[in-house]
Amino acid sequence: MIELRPFDKLGGADHGWLKAKRHFSFASHYDPNNMGHGALRVWNDDEIAPNTGFPAHPHANMEIITYVREGAITHQDSLGNEGRTEAGDVQVMSAGSGIRHSEYNLEPTRTRIFQIWIEPVARGGQPTWGSKPFPKADRSGRLVTIASGLDGDTDALPIRADARVLATTLKAGESAEYEPHKARHLYLVPAAGAVEINGVRVNARDGAAIRDESKLTITALEDSELVLVDAA
Repeated sequence: MIELRPFDKLGGADHGWLKAKRHFSFASHYDPNNMGHGALRVWNDDEIAPNTGFPAHPHANMEIITYVREGAITHQDSLGNEGRTEAGDVQVMSAGSGIRHSEYNLEPTRTRIFQIWIEPVARGGQPTWGSKPFPKADRSGRLVTIASGLDGDTDALPIRADARVLATTLKAGESAEYEPHKARHLYLVPAAGAVEINGVRVNARDGAAIRDESKLTITALEDSELVLVDAA
């Protein structure tokens, strides 16, 4: 089953410095019938104006993955971590028992990100933060795991969740396949381009909520970049 969630029908907000679309209920966009997809709780599509951002604020008991699509995001937190994550790269914060952080676009142009929240397998624990480059050339034509809490995903950034986050870039006409366990919750969003998933067209920034598909065949209808979450 593939449920298409078109970008132009997503809830969201425009704060001037921040333009946000929310695939699930979040903040002022409250939808009790759309609180997540399995352990996947948040997928925000954010566009942040130059020299603006989110001042220090708290999180706890959530795995927060930031996928930078354009520009860069600069992170600081209460543990003393600092880092700048550029387009194509990924940062992960395990909020654990509690952490405060800020995220700013200190670039001269806009920054666009996907921010993904996944519920952890257990509450509490020491907060952590990490960032890693995943060059697009290295994931051209194949799905690469960029963050994971599953055994065997040793090259990915670690998260404390029964989930993995994958990404790929596909040239027009190229295909990638993924075989999940049928009981899993999958959610796929093209950052750019358009793809067909088992015969269903998904355009840029649309969401596809997937259950009970034994195999995904993802074919690029044009040059595309996409992110996929596989969660309990």
